Amino acid sequence: MMGPAHSLSGAAAWLGVGAAAAAAGHEMPWPVLVVGALICAGAALAPDLDHKAATISRAFGPISRGLCEMIDKISHSVYKATRKPGDPRRTGGHRTLTHTWVWAVLIGAGASVLAMVGGRWAVLGILFVHMVLAVEGLLWRAARVSSDVLVWLLGATSAWILADILNKPGNGADWLFTAPGQEYLWLGLPIVLGALVHDIGDALTVSGCPILWPIPIGRKRWYPLGPPKGMRFRAGSWVELKVLMPVFMVLGGVGGLGAFGII
Repeated sequence: MMGPAHSLSGAAAWLGVGAAAAAAGHEMPWPVLVVGALICAGAALAPDLDHKAATISRAFGPISRGLCEMIDKISHSVYKATRKPGDPRRTGGHRTLTHTWVWAVLIGAGASVLAMVGGRWAVLGILFVHMVLAVEGLLWRAARVSSDVLVWLLGATSAWILADILNKPGNGADWLFTAPGQEYLWLGLPIVLGALVHDIGDALTVSGCPILWPIPIGRKRWYPLGPPKGMRFRAGSWVELKVLMPVFMVLGGVGGLGAFGII
């Protein structure tokens, strides 16, 4: 799928988690719901770090473009080193390492540890990166015609304000993980979820997605998981734009209402 659909699906997924958490008696404070949805929307773009033409490659100028090139090479090397006889030869790393559950768990766990150990500045950094990505994904039309500096300023301002709000007692710094020293441990959850939602979205397209790597399936370790061929679509097609994106909006609205106990 394309960036906007990925971001919408990420935001909708976290709002759905908010509804499920409320039903289970672990209600999210509203800042956690809002911040988590924005982080998840941004994180849902991150697996495309292996693609130099993706939305995330433009988000931070030369830094993100250089990172995308490096991740592409690393992903390709991992693919070549771990492929089985049934896996085809490839010339690039797109939709390999960064499109797996292993990657999703690692980056989410890394963000949680960084937030716990690094304190406020680490939290601000995590929020800034994901706020910028959320703007690029959810407000893609405005972001395309705006300068990068304006998008970065919006991301930095949002990160600063949201970090201050979260840090106030009862606003969710210790949501779900309440032991001393576990503040912001939950920040990794929307990051993991965003990456997995991205992978599931890509699995619906014609190319599929090797979400289960390194678990082998038949003669392949990089098995492109997905529905039957007749149910798949091309990224950016009318199915994605006219069907899935409106569905994500509706599901996100329902999830948000459920999270606040309205329905």
